[in-house]
Amino acid sequence: MTLAHAIVLQSPIYDSARLGALVERCLTDGVGLIAISGKNAFKLEAEIDWMIIGDGSKPERFICTSAHCDGDNEWGIEDALCIASSFRTNDGPVDRVFLLGRTWLKYRSPKS
Repeated sequence: MTLAHAIVLQSPIYDSARLGALVERCLTDGVGLIAISGKNAFKLEAEIDWMIIGDGSKPERFICTSAHCDGDNEWGIEDALCIASSFRTNDGPVDRVFLLGRTWLKYRSPKS
């Protein structure tokens, strides 16, 4: 199953080695937005941006990213889900992704 057009990635991640694989999967599946929520979301967003852009020699490697964090983390998640919901195409689903250890979990939000 391919990833949705918009995903919400929960930070922090527990295995940074898996992040590169997730970013490549997002590029392959045509993901248009990665909205990051949680602790150090801005740092994780910058890391993802560098993975996507690289040295800049491949302009077809493009995904919008955004960072959303809040002291209690709940507003950051809600903000990221709101942005992702408005970004999706044809009222498609939004995937919420958690990187845990050597695996990652994906929860698909239903169409609204």
